[in-house]
Amino acid sequence: MKLHILAIAVHPDDIELGCAGTLIKHAKKGQAVGIVDLTEGELGTRGTAAIRLQEAQDAAKAMGVQVRENAGMADGFFRNDKEHQLLLIEYIRKYRPEIVIANALADRHPDHGRAGRLIADACFLAGLRKIETSYKGQAQEAWRPKRVYHMIQDRFTEPAFIIDISSEQEQKMEVVKCYKSQFHDPDSNEPLTYIAKGDFLKNIEARAALLGKRIGVAYGEGFISENVPGISDLDSLILPEMP
Repeated sequence: MKLHILAIAVHPDDIELGCAGTLIKHAKKGQAVGIVDLTEGELGTRGTAAIRLQEAQDAAKAMGVQVRENAGMADGFFRNDKEHQLLLIEYIRKYRPEIVIANALADRHPDHGRAGRLIADACFLAGLRKIETSYKGQAQEAWRPKRVYHMIQDRFTEPAFIIDISSEQEQKMEVVKCYKSQFHDPDSNEPLTYIAKGDFLKNIEARAALLGKRIGVAYGEGFISENVPGISDLDSLILPEMP
């Protein structure tokens, strides 16, 4: 299956918090969108790996993405090394995305920045034909995504561009709530964590409103690009007027 967009992130729920609105928007346009989670988030304080895997599939269905896989890397202990790069190259060559969305390059959680760099490096290496990989016993052809964009996660970073997700924001928040084990639940007996506090999801919504305001819309998602994005003409930067 060839994908237009492949979102890759280290923990189940990273994608939902950082770029679910954008994925929903492109899926609604009929474009092929998929997700690869690098780990099962098994070191998370709340829930279990099995619960999070089911929540991830529920969220994928709610977003309308076509495929979601888990690479089975070790939460907290994966590295940006040859072994992990080759594993990720197999996924990139399997799905041949035009665009990859990845973790932030630096963030509060050290896994995020390490994963962001791993994903970016693997996307480049996937285009080198002398690196040999296979899928189901068949040699894979080299493939390099045209663009790699990084989400803004916990720490705010000045975005290179902002996507209007005003029409997708409500659906995004419902998708995030698929992770019942991770976020605020007054009836839960599990330890209270940073993301399980009552105001965490309100802050996610507030950031989307702040980013939206920057471009004159209700809600937005921001992205970072190590390369300068190109546009076809000046009209590409004009959004429709808000009603």
